[in-house]
Amino acid sequence: MEKIIVNGGYKLNGTVRVNGAKNSAVALLPASILANSTVTIEGLPSISDVDTLQSILEDIGAKVTKGADAALAIDPAEIESIPLPNGKVKKLRASYYFMGAMLGKFNKAAIGLPGGCFLGPRPIDQHIKGFEALGAQVRNEKGALYLEAEQLVGARIYLDVVSVGATINIMLAAVKAKGQTIIENAAKEPEIIDVATLLTNMGAKIKGAGTDIIRIDGVAELHGCSHTIIPDRIEAGTYAIAAAAQGEEVTIDNVIPEHLESLLAKLREMGVEIEQKDEQITVRPKKKLSAVNIKTLVHPGFPTDLQQPFTALLTKTKGTSIVTDTIYQARFKHIDELRRMNAAIKVEGNSAFVTGPVQLEGAHVKATDLRAGAALIIAGLIAKGRTEITGIEHIERGYENMTEKLSQLGASIRKEKVAEADMKRLDVK
Repeated sequence: MEKIIVNGGYKLNGTVRVNGAKNSAVALLPASILANSTVTIEGLPSISDVDTLQSILEDIGAKVTKGADAALAIDPAEIESIPLPNGKVKKLRASYYFMGAMLGKFNKAAIGLPGGCFLGPRPIDQHIKGFEALGAQVRNEKGALYLEAEQLVGARIYLDVVSVGATINIMLAAVKAKGQTIIENAAKEPEIIDVATLLTNMGAKIKGAGTDIIRIDGVAELHGCSHTIIPDRIEAGTYAIAAAAQGEEVTIDNVIPEHLESLLAKLREMGVEIEQKDEQITVRPKKKLSAVNIKTLVHPGFPTDLQQPFTALLTKTKGTSIVTDTIYQARFKHIDELRRMNAAIKVEGNSAFVTGPVQLEGAHVKATDLRAGAALIIAGLIAKGRTEITGIEHIERGYENMTEKLSQLGASIRKEKVAEADMKRLDVK
């Protein structure tokens, strides 16, 4: 068991390079099984979620080969439709993409209900609605979903809630269905365009990805291809927030600035200078930052995945900021940990009120989920003294070499083994 130690107060300078998008990777890997020959995905992040998905692919018979440039070659020729009721699928929520991929490939699937960070109720009813509209029968037995269809047939599907997961899962199931599928009120995130690009390169016929109406004409076969994953906008945003909190001049490389417009607008509003180039942004904060309000929304609104890191930054701003999360109301578990560090924050319903500026103090804190962990690291960079963060397995699900990257920028940050004597004191299990 490891923990992260941050000694606060050190300024960040230099350049940090962003990896491939975690939220794309977790959908691209399941999508690869729909092909009838090898699919190569380049630029994958080296994170535990990718390792888990690779292991699941191997469990169902895929031959997975690691190549240069963080590439994986997935040969699906010997994949079998075997049940995946529990175990590894419990480690990450995105394991549910195997539902759509297996259903699309074999007309049947048996998948355990997904795990991942607990952010309150995250139902998959829209996924099931889509599968049933395509002709699948769905039943829930002992915590696993069983899906089966004689033949998937295209349908018009209206999503009651804009859902990235449901949009992608229905796409995966529909690409080989008979006839046309239309997804209305579809999510528009860049990761959906990335998945649609992979599927199109495999021979699928998809129009409208990135808009709220996606049209899919089913094809009989999909073939192998090579695909390069998009940069991770959430990782890029996290480093932009860290630079605004404790940087002097930080350049973030391998980014698509258009994917970060809602965040960059808020950083500028609070008094951060942002310079944009084709694949880079440079962040130069002013000494005094102003309070701003944010409300998380589906893309192109402010991303819920950046709400927690941004809340840590707001402790430095003058005035009271209101953070409202309309996506996951339970995404405020980091607030109690920030309070341990002297943050002045109160939560009412799905809003947090952050009053500043305050001087954060180093403390023993625990990451309860992936983005909460990123928030605590940023808080540790700002804080006076030493911050110890446990629960770092959550952080490693989504950020590649975060401690090393921040250290190269000038932070005093490292990983350390948790001593057995400290396990009980820190409530580490």
